Amino acid sequence: MTAMSGATSSVTTGGSDEGDDAGDRWQALRRLTQARIALGRTGVSAPTGAQLAFQLAHAQARDAVHAQLDVEALSASLRALGQDCVTVHSAAADRQMYLQRPDLGRQLDDASRAALSARPRQGADLALVIADGLSARAIAQNAAPFLRLLLARLAAEQWTLAPLTIASQGRVAIGDDIGALLKARAVLVLIGERPGLSSPDSMGLYLSWAPRVGLTDADRNCISNVRPAGLQYAAAVDKLAYLLTEARRRGLSGVALKEEAPDGGAPAIARAPNFLLG
Repeated sequence: MTAMSGATSSVTTGGSDEGDDAGDRWQALRRLTQARIALGRTGVSAPTGAQLAFQLAHAQARDAVHAQLDVEALSASLRALGQDCVTVHSAAADRQMYLQRPDLGRQLDDASRAALSARPRQGADLALVIADGLSARAIAQNAAPFLRLLLARLAAEQWTLAPLTIASQGRVAIGDDIGALLKARAVLVLIGERPGLSSPDSMGLYLSWAPRVGLTDADRNCISNVRPAGLQYAAAVDKLAYLLTEARRRGLSGVALKEEAPDGGAPAIARAPNFLLG
């Protein structure tokens, strides 16, 4: 703590009043997480920098929720990967309705349902669905680079794919509707997750075996926080490949299918003494 002569307030930079040593340890801990810890204080208030950073993160989260997905740009990036793209829309006519009526985001509108019903149904192993969800930014940034790795893995493991579907104003369950119409054995939904105050660009992956309308969260497996600053693409593909293999082998998904893949020999993280308990 640094005293200010002639003033009644003080500044703490490490989130602790136990001196510079404790402050330095807090700073070391901060390097391991994006969570807001050890922000310090100015008197009884947060420092100006920390308060401004919080306001910026809140604004980014709001922007992510309200932003519209650039479907044309996404389609172009997926065609560059050799993917035939189909665009559909949920029953939520616009973003405002999508946010106010989650149930409408879980189902296709009539035109999209008719278009998918008219397509030849080949009974592919897997239907890939990309939905904007609550963060179009997450999909714009992560979907194509993630799929570049995933598609190579699926080809090597001989998965047959339905046409890739982009769903605007969609929520997770819209994938079950799409998968059922395409008669796919499984569906994987890539979706923008609800933004946090340190992650406005987080993408989630949701796997359902035997997709059909009426499935619940208990019937799906989720891999969350896929992004360069979170679960990186290669690691997410490894986890997903395990779940896909087991889902196909056992004919199920959800709570009955546990993610028990080995860590792949990842090096153990050295554990420093816990100064909070010292």
